Amino acid sequence: MKRTGAWLTVYALEQIGARFTFGIPGVHTTELYDALNNSNRITQVLVTHEGGASFMADAVSRVSSSIGVLTVVPAAGLTHAASGIGEAFLDGVPMLVLTGGPRTDSGRQYQLHQMDTHKFMSGLTKATFHVASHEDVVPTLFEAYRVAITGEPGPVFVELPVNILLMTDEVTQLPQFKPAPSHLPQADSEIEKAAALLASAKHPCIFAGWGTRDATNELTQLAERLQAPVATTLQGLSVFPATHPLHTGFGFGASAVPAAQNAFKDCDCLIGIGTRFAEIATGSYGVRMPENLVHIDINPAAIGANYPAKVGLAGDAGTVLRQLLAALATEGLKRKTDDGLRAQIAKDKAAYRESWYRNDAAGIVNPVRFFDELRRQMPDDGILAIDDGNHTFLTAELMPIHAPKSVILPTDFNCMGYAVPAAIGAKLAFPERSVQAIVGDGAFTMTCMEILTAAANGLGVVYYVFNDGELAQIAQAQQIPYSRKPCTQLGKLNIEGVALATGAAYVPMNDNADIVGAIAKANEIASSGRPVIVAVKIDYAKKTAFTVGTMKTNFGRFPLNEKLRFLTRAAVRHVVG
Repeated sequence: MKRTGAWLTVYALEQIGARFTFGIPGVHTTELYDALNNSNRITQVLVTHEGGASFMADAVSRVSSSIGVLTVVPAAGLTHAASGIGEAFLDGVPMLVLTGGPRTDSGRQYQLHQMDTHKFMSGLTKATFHVASHEDVVPTLFEAYRVAITGEPGPVFVELPVNILLMTDEVTQLPQFKPAPSHLPQADSEIEKAAALLASAKHPCIFAGWGTRDATNELTQLAERLQAPVATTLQGLSVFPATHPLHTGFGFGASAVPAAQNAFKDCDCLIGIGTRFAEIATGSYGVRMPENLVHIDINPAAIGANYPAKVGLAGDAGTVLRQLLAALATEGLKRKTDDGLRAQIAKDKAAYRESWYRNDAAGIVNPVRFFDELRRQMPDDGILAIDDGNHTFLTAELMPIHAPKSVILPTDFNCMGYAVPAAIGAKLAFPERSVQAIVGDGAFTMTCMEILTAAANGLGVVYYVFNDGELAQIAQAQQIPYSRKPCTQLGKLNIEGVALATGAAYVPMNDNADIVGAIAKANEIASSGRPVIVAVKIDYAKKTAFTVGTMKTNFGRFPLNEKLRFLTRAAVRHVVG
């Protein structure tokens, strides 16, 4: 049979269950977009910028079982998309990055968009592929998908030369995609060692990350069997429900909220699940790690990378936890409910919120009162997209999360501009679910025009823009040591004007009295399929536990002479300005 490479590409994407492609068509991809237009299984989504496309694809992969797919032109389209590809790469999110490519049959050099895209993509993806023939299109895409979802997931790049996409050629067969049998490494002896450590511990604790996103049930069973408090990483906010009395919050070290700090202070055996103990998760490595660390991660290289593990278990979190639970059951370990621990966690959580309630000020919105009401009006399975900034840690500390895979946010790549397009990807994947975004005004300005894409597709996403006129997280980090905040003041942003320009509705929230009504109005409008921008006049005066703790941790590592230099400079500037 004779087929174009574009037809074969669409066939392969349908076989692997892709539901959406994101991008902007160009001269190298016109045939591909035409073929996609004929598909009744795949929806192609036009974006305003390829960076937005990559964040949308990232979100589809994070919240659903379908892989996010980029279809962009080489060179400029690919470089625009690089931030979202990098975010997926460092955060462990599968993605297929498909571009056209210069002709391979002309013998010409200096073609349009001709550059070494594989060298460029090699540091941002798990693998890169160049399709050399029509016969290779389907097998290459099947292999790219396998690489993207196997082990620690990540993006994979495939270049499809324009002559292969455009032209027909003979293809001998159309293979059907068959998932590779999952390899489940057995480590019975290590499982037994881990079970023995946990059984002998007086105060076992659990730290769970994004790798546990499909193992919430097993994680809950483990916590209850051990009567162990559970803290999560930032990316793993939704892996353990905040409604559970053993939930303590984000982090467990000096940068954590009091509930976590107190619950973990006597920890003599920690089990880390689906976490790499990275910089943000540990508050700049400010955690106290017990000698007995059990580390579970799908990536063997992550185990013990930052903290030595007494027992390391490489594998899928759900699989390993089921084996571990079976071993604990064999040992007969099931502790009685620790009412004292649960009461202390509840007391600490209440006291922390109370400290925020006392921070009320006139003519501005108190973050804790905003999140109280957002939680009350948001369904448990509602999806929250969070951007990078001060609002990230406010959300992590003040917004209780109830359902698995209901929070998506940038972490290790830490890319501003994520939330606006990511919320669109989440809403496309689950149009029946409530989707809200929390975004600072600085991050909002990076990708806000992507709300055009939401409006064009009838997506009722609610965007809460925390508006204070500056890059708040960095401004706070500057103010204490420098007594000044250079290059963090934003230009005057007319958020209502952005709503008008993009077809979104606009709702102001200027003080605490506006919170209930503004959220209700935004939800009502969004239910009709129209995006909504809520301008929240947020009060950033009170610093999060993460900000305070991380700054202290980093400052504490400075040599004495540098500490004195910073303190002296800050004191002088405080007096003289």
